Amino acid sequence: MSPRAARARHLALLLLGIAGTTGLVWLFSLFDARWVAVGWVALVPWLLALDHVSSKREAVLAGAALGIGFTGTVFGWFPGSIQSYSQAPMAVCWLGFLLLAPFMELQFITFAMARCHLRRTVPEGPWAFWRITLTGALVYVGTEWLCPKLFAVTLGQGFYGSERLRQGADIAGTHGLTFVIIIANECILAAGKALAAHGLREGTRRALAPLAVLAVLVLGGLGYGQLRLQQVAAHEAKQPALVVGVVQANITRYEKLAAELGTYDVVRMILDTHYKLSAELLQNRKVDLLVWPETVYPTTFGTPKSEAGAEFDAEISDFVSRSRVPLLFGTYDLEQEREYNAAMFLGLGKDGTLARSAYRKTMLFPLTEWVPELIDSPKLREWMPWTGYWKRGPGPRALSLPLREGRSLTIAPLICYESIFPGYVAEEARRGAELIVTLSNDSWFSGTPAPKQHLMQAVFRSIETRLPQVRVTNSGISALISPTGEVLTEVPDDHRGSVAMTVPPSPHLFSLMVAWGDWLRPTALLLSGVLLLGPSLRSRRKAARTASA
Repeated sequence: MSPRAARARHLALLLLGIAGTTGLVWLFSLFDARWVAVGWVALVPWLLALDHVSSKREAVLAGAALGIGFTGTVFGWFPGSIQSYSQAPMAVCWLGFLLLAPFMELQFITFAMARCHLRRTVPEGPWAFWRITLTGALVYVGTEWLCPKLFAVTLGQGFYGSERLRQGADIAGTHGLTFVIIIANECILAAGKALAAHGLREGTRRALAPLAVLAVLVLGGLGYGQLRLQQVAAHEAKQPALVVGVVQANITRYEKLAAELGTYDVVRMILDTHYKLSAELLQNRKVDLLVWPETVYPTTFGTPKSEAGAEFDAEISDFVSRSRVPLLFGTYDLEQEREYNAAMFLGLGKDGTLARSAYRKTMLFPLTEWVPELIDSPKLREWMPWTGYWKRGPGPRALSLPLREGRSLTIAPLICYESIFPGYVAEEARRGAELIVTLSNDSWFSGTPAPKQHLMQAVFRSIETRLPQVRVTNSGISALISPTGEVLTEVPDDHRGSVAMTVPPSPHLFSLMVAWGDWLRPTALLLSGVLLLGPSLRSRRKAARTASA
């Protein structure tokens, strides 16, 4: 074969491996039980291609190409959302999206580079495969901590479709599941190569070790999941059931409506719709807490900016007083000209007066909600007039809410984007939360896979903390999530409805994620550094001692 033909064949095999893994990962990312098993082999085509890269430059290109393929298939809806929000040309949105893709999924590049380096430098021996495999998995997971991603997506979230396998997230989060997936894929590739290279008899003998590890990972994950499901099911409630009323009005694009109808008429319509849906709900069920979604009241509450705003504030307070049902709703909170995206609680105190408390969103979506002060400038605001002005809140907080009949409830409040941060939610759980309550606005992504992806993130936060969760959005998907991640009730995307959700009790099970937080990723980064740099440092010291002798 001529050198030119050999290069063409080499490139074709590399592209085939990237395309194969991209397609399999896309199936795995559908979060469907039918495709859960794909996760155990999804990386195999790409890993096989990486075995044939001839330089670190090729490894970087292979990682970047998979990053583009992964981002384009899993988040292909995002350029359309950028275009809808910013009004930039769709071609520009797609171009910027694809150019940033390798940096949004940098773990593919660092993993490919580390694997290429290790395959060249690790001496052959019985432990070489395990050192390369373990170090590569640590590099992958560690990079996901070092270079946080916009939507915090990771391979392990594909186990969402398996009721038992997803329970392992309470040990090390979804990144722990990713770690398992990488090692399992390496084991399958090693077993396949052994059989192909050495025949059935000798190949089977060489494949026993990786297949045994694979069996431990699969069966161990299933067995652990079954154990946790049984432990949650065995828990008995010691208090009366909590009933939370959820309103999803499906009113979206407030700015567009305000431009067409006027701000006052839009706020009037939003509130009237929520009053009506809430009243219908309260007529049929006794509700302990009523929840409306993020920024449902799209102005400041308690510090009105106009006479009309003061009237709306009084109207909401009067609604709570008359219905005698505590209300948690999304609004803005103002303090010394600093405006926050907030969840506001109104309820009747012990003396019959109206009690009020607020939670301020800390983890704001970059640019659209918040611009770091370091880069904020009039010129930036001129170029990007859609950038947000909100300020960051003080951080994780457990909010104690007084309910009717002397009861109280401690919640872990989350607003939209905050639900993708496992360490943040774990901190609120450590502060004594009994229930996660998430207020969200996913209307910019309605009609795309994004609402389901956002719901999936919320599911894993409940598994990691073993807390039930009430999730309320303005356009879907609103849901009641059990401590095992089961979606018990939901209001679908692009639907209007009000639902009374009977919240399952918290089982109060120990969770390593609550105890230690998001511990695996920084640990993986540290260990991968030791495994990668340790041998070369020892070699240099040995060479220096030899030279000095």
